[in-house]
Amino acid sequence: MKTGQQHIAGLRDGRAVFIDGKRVDDTTRHPAFRNAIQSVGKLFDFAADDANRELMTFATPTGGRANRIWQLPESFDELRQRRTALEAWGGLHGGFLGRAPDHVASCIAGMYMGLDQFEAYDKDRAKALADYYAYARDRDLYLTYVIINPQADRSKSAAQQKDAFLTTGVVDQDAQGITVRGAKMLATGGIMADEVFVTCIQPLQPGDEPYALSFAIPMNSKGLQILSRKSYEASSQSVFDNPLSSRFDENDAVLYFDDVKVPWDRIFVYKNLEMCQKQFHATPAHVYQNYQAMVRLSVKVRFLIGMARRIAETNGVLGFPQVRETLGQLAAEGGMVDAFVAAMEVKGTKYGRYYVPDRHTLYAAQTLTQQLYAKILNTLRELAGGGMIMLPSSVQDLANPEIATLVEKTQQSPAAGALDKVKFYKLAWDAVGSEFASRHQQYEMFYAGATFVTKNHSFRTYDWDSAGGLVSNMLSSYELADELKTSQAA
Repeated sequence: MKTGQQHIAGLRDGRAVFIDGKRVDDTTRHPAFRNAIQSVGKLFDFAADDANRELMTFATPTGGRANRIWQLPESFDELRQRRTALEAWGGLHGGFLGRAPDHVASCIAGMYMGLDQFEAYDKDRAKALADYYAYARDRDLYLTYVIINPQADRSKSAAQQKDAFLTTGVVDQDAQGITVRGAKMLATGGIMADEVFVTCIQPLQPGDEPYALSFAIPMNSKGLQILSRKSYEASSQSVFDNPLSSRFDENDAVLYFDDVKVPWDRIFVYKNLEMCQKQFHATPAHVYQNYQAMVRLSVKVRFLIGMARRIAETNGVLGFPQVRETLGQLAAEGGMVDAFVAAMEVKGTKYGRYYVPDRHTLYAAQTLTQQLYAKILNTLRELAGGGMIMLPSSVQDLANPEIATLVEKTQQSPAAGALDKVKFYKLAWDAVGSEFASRHQQYEMFYAGATFVTKNHSFRTYDWDSAGGLVSNMLSSYELADELKTSQAA
């Protein structure tokens, strides 16, 4: 099991990260990334702690122990056991690390469960995947992924763009591997990750074969350039003022592959349009990775609902009937998310030897939670009123005795001291109203794809035969001729 210190040391590998017009010498010490990297380190420390051995690790076929993020459940009980580990990890960041190490690990594990699909496609590519799964598992790697093409002209396919290598595609190949050039997005957490899984989840068209790839490489690969978005951590100098954005800004980045060499033993799909889709949807990969996302979201929703009640208590309105009604609605919606996760498990099915969550229940949950997240944030805003806005400008106000005295007088609460109230509302604003919070609302809306994508997944996987059968059975239970005979006899 990897420790946090080992993970952080591994990030000092010469990777090419760019932000604010400059290349970063050491991301682990840079003010745009260092705190989030430390937060990830704490995840690995928690998993490596002997006290959490049963909770966070499982026995591998080779006799060692590995992080449960790589576990391949063969029963309902094992799936639930793994979920408990994911929830424990999610609780360390309140669900705000959307691409923590357990997400892409779930994707690779799901692909491995569907190894039969890869073997039917190409035995060499199947072996590369199987070997890579074991490699990543045994080294407790943190993987990010880039599975979306640059937006550019979305009315045209990858091959039809003005620049043939806007999207990452094959430039050359030889006995050692392939050379790729172009961009991919959205490497959430990539700056803190060990390696990146590169592929395309969007449907590709005939002619797009050079872009129909699936491979994994280290983040410090020669020619790989990491273009960071604006860092919210960099502008959040105080943990007290910005408790979330100062520590859990996992960052997002565009990756540009400037003639990057990828060896054959790291390539899982090569120039095959059909297999690019099948790696996700014909295997358990898409379900398994998004099941992890729903487990994380259930933790985050629980955190936000807990915050809603704390707002009511802080403002002294918990006894108001209309407030209790609002909190009851939130509690019901939180219960719905938890029920979805449990239902995915209970309705799960076997894929070969493995037990995987129910596909349609997952997509139903994603469809509804995309709509729910913004509603929860708006409810918190309504409960808080101006409380999240009229706060001291920074922690420096509290260091000034004269200003601190005024804060004590003006930030009163029946349930908390002035400083505790300020501390809480600083947290609430960072979760609901800050730039960091706005990014999270956008993330929860689109991490699973646009709403039409999740709705189409729901349409595609629903049991229409069962629903239609009920309608047909009811229609067949009566006939017009029988009705006419009855009326004529009368």
